[in-house]
Amino acid sequence: MADDEDSALSEVLTAVGPRLRALRRERGTTLAQLSETTGISLSTLSRLESGQRKPTLELLLPLARAHRVALDELVGAPETGDPRVRAKAFVRHGSTYVPLTRNLGGVQAFKTVMPPAPDPSAPPPEQRVHEGYEWLYVLSGRLRLLLGEHDLVLTSGEAAEFDTRIPHVFFNAGPQPVEFLSLFGPQGERIHVRARPGKPTEGRA
Repeated sequence: MADDEDSALSEVLTAVGPRLRALRRERGTTLAQLSETTGISLSTLSRLESGQRKPTLELLLPLARAHRVALDELVGAPETGDPRVRAKAFVRHGSTYVPLTRNLGGVQAFKTVMPPAPDPSAPPPEQRVHEGYEWLYVLSGRLRLLLGEHDLVLTSGEAAEFDTRIPHVFFNAGPQPVEFLSLFGPQGERIHVRARPGKPTEGRA
């Protein structure tokens, strides 16, 4: 285990030199200019970029400030703990889904882009039922929702939530792609709204 950790650290440190050189050239900065900005000697900077000098925190901090990048980016640290969701989109039945959550259980969130129906005159898809609870919010376009006996068209800024044990299906209701967000709880979790917009008080200026 220790050997593996030492090897990983060595790989990170070895990659710092080429990364420093690439950053400097990307910004059109000379070694002399960087030396003046950071107070690090020309020879040390040159040896750092060539890998002949081991990078230390005392050297990397002023370089990170000079290049205006985070220290993690400068050394190419792993993305463990990064709060950003790096989602990989996938296509299913012609629609593009972008997962917005990484957890395997609980509520799942997706952004979906659904193309227009190839034949607008075709009968709607068959309704289906399954365990769970779903919440939809339309970003753009028109989304038609058949829910039991209800036939609804949601437009930009409109939302719907329903128990998926009720027969349902939703599909594009317009000539343009429809984009919407969906939250789905496989065990029937409801979406808890913490606050709702209040009605304006009469007579208030």
